[in-house]
Order: sequence, then C-alpha cells, then structure tokens
Amino acid sequence: MKLPAYAAALVSAVLVTSLAGTSTTSVAHVADVRALPSVNMEATVKAAQIDPRRPDNALTPGAQASVLLIEQALRDRKLLDTKYVDGHFGTTTVAAYAAYQKSLGYTGLAANGLPGKTSLTKLGAGRFTVTRVIEPGARVPTGGVVINTRTRAMLTEAERLLGRTFVLDQGSYNPGGDPTSAGTHDGGGAVDISVKGMDAATRTEAVRALRRVGFAAWLRSPAQGDWPWHIHAVAISDTDLSSQAQHQVGDYYLGRNGLADRGPDDGPKVSIRTWEEYRRN
Repeated sequence: MKLPAYAAALVSAVLVTSLAGTSTTSVAHVADVRALPSVNMEATVKAAQIDPRRPDNALTPGAQASVLLIEQALRDRKLLDTKYVDGHFGTTTVAAYAAYQKSLGYTGLAANGLPGKTSLTKLGAGRFTVTRVIEPGARVPTGGVVINTRTRAMLTEAERLLGRTFVLDQGSYNPGGDPTSAGTHDGGGAVDISVKGMDAATRTEAVRALRRVGFAAWLRSPAQGDWPWHIHAVAISDTDLSSQAQHQVGDYYLGRNGLADRGPDDGPKVSIRTWEEYRRN
C-alpha cells in the first residue's frame, strides 16, 4: 500500500525529529562524561601501598589529584572525616575505602582497602571517570600452585630476561599455607621462587629481573627467618594483595627489605616500576 504524499511527509518528519533527539542526547552524554575529572587508578593504587608506610604525610608523586577525588567521595558518604581529605592515601583512607567496599557487600580480598576497578567505578559514578585501569585477572594453576594471570605474565617476562625458568615453592591465595609467610601469600601477587641450582650471581640476577618487570623482590636466607634460601616476590599494585603484602610493597618503595625489622633494602638497585609502567617503556 502506498502512503499518500502528506502521510509520507509526516512519517519522515517524525523519524528525523526522533533521530535528531537521539543524536543530541548521545552528544550531551558524551560531553558530560568528558567534563568529569579522571582518577588515575595506577597512581592511586600505588599511593595506597606506599603512603601508609611513610613516616609522615608526604604524597606519592602523581597521585594527589586522584586521591583527593576519592577522599572527597568517601567524605560525602560519611566514611572519612574532612581533615583526612588531603591527597595522602594513608591508613585512615585505606580503612575508609575498605569500609566503602564492605558497604557494597564485598568481603575478603575484595574489601582489602586497595581500590579495585569495580568499586572505584561505582564510587566515581557521576563524579569522576577511571583511567589507567589495573586488573589482576583470573586465578590460574601454575607449577602446582595458584597465581593470577597478571602475575603469570610478569613471571614469564622475568624468565625471558633471565633466560631461565622459575620453580615456584609457594604461590598466591594461600591463606595459612605457610605460617612463616606472615600472611603475605593470603592474597594475590605473591610468590616464593626456588633458588636450587643457582649460584650467588644467578640469584642476584633473578631478583634483578623480577624487579625490572614490577615485583618487589628479595633474596631470603635462613639467617633472616625460619625458611630455606628462596626469592620472595610481590607483584606491585596487584589489587588482590593481602594487607601484609601491601606493606611489603610500600616498604620496597621506601628502600626497605620487606621484613618485620624494616631494615634497609639488600637487593640489586633498579628503577622501581609497576608491570604496567614496564610494558609502556
């Protein structure tokens, strides 16, 4: 059936108006999103590991603006006092963020006080966007232990640099598996690597390779604790880190050894960077 000329014109006008309205709405939405400030997740997670271990309220370079946006959002949710909205992601802000995660129904590692992608996106709804996203990835079995895909990729690259395959004595997500680990392996990102068959020089080079790709890594000796020679490595900025592993990463940035005595770092000196920073450079 052919529409009369006037009817066809009316249908055409309705369609044009509808499409124009949709286009205008879409453009307005994009403009609103672009108008929002952004939170750099990489910088924020880095600050959440380092700042609680600082002896003062110094700020993590490059993180202040993002941390302030998060603290303001936590303040508006009555989870953080105004006096702590200062750009320093210290213990009080970590506790406030953990409380926010719990308010979303998260438990365990999902409420560890480190901003994860999902919780950070929800916190920023209508307030800020999230850039430089970090994700630990799925848990995967590797060499008889469990790690996540981000950690596995990091280990693979460190092996390539070293020219040697690692043997893992302990993986991640292993709560209570080894009491001498003091909880560092309860979450993601932590591994212990066997040094059997390595001479002293190779051990040092193994630690160096791990540090280059984004691990806080140290060679551990029996003189330091109730354990055999091994390399302990923690993937910097893994958002599944246990609180103990978070502290080790913070201490690594501050030039310490990651042990309870917080002694000076005894490993090879390299430029500290995360896995994401390594891949970009």
